[in-house]
Amino acid sequence: MDAALKNKLVAVVSGKQTRNDPSHDINHILRVLGLVEKIGFAENADFDILVPAALFHDVVVYQKDSPKSKNETDESAVVAREILGALPEYPKEKIESVLTCIRQCSYSKGIMPDLLEAKILQDADRLEATGAIAIMRTFSSGGQMNRPLYPAEDPLMTKGSVAFRSSLDLFPERLLKVGSGMHTKTAMDLARHRTRFLEDFLKELELELKESGIL
Repeated sequence: MDAALKNKLVAVVSGKQTRNDPSHDINHILRVLGLVEKIGFAENADFDILVPAALFHDVVVYQKDSPKSKNETDESAVVAREILGALPEYPKEKIESVLTCIRQCSYSKGIMPDLLEAKILQDADRLEATGAIAIMRTFSSGGQMNRPLYPAEDPLMTKGSVAFRSSLDLFPERLLKVGSGMHTKTAMDLARHRTRFLEDFLKELELELKESGIL
């Protein structure tokens, strides 16, 4: 993809991306874009498909506890179709592949991608769900939904996680798991490092809770 078209698409998405959710704002989109480019280069992917898929994969965003959230990827694909279809310089024969990548990206739907570019996009988006960035995003989203930081009755979930009592519940439910589901070697290597950081964070959390007399 040439730089002019990429910059045009970035500008379009920047104007449409939510400003009400720091976990899914334009900075999230640009980080995912950077990751798909890094992974895509190693995998010899089609950037005409990969770049717009990354840019539009979260263009429609709902709060995570909204029943509408299950429709995000399908609605994002609709927006991508409209915009790419209206750009004369974008190759129309690649639009359906872009839409496939977007629809197959969702973590909660548990879809196994079939296209290389869809695998790369899913890897890049899931890398945002592990490591330092994931910690920031998790507690930001939890704050929006007024969830406590950790379950007061069992701060480190030693009695087993009960999904989504608190923001910390997302660690065993998702953040510590996503690394094992990567499709590409580049993403696996990045996820391995990020997962170790999460484990170190939880050790530090345990120490600080003990120092505070909570444990």
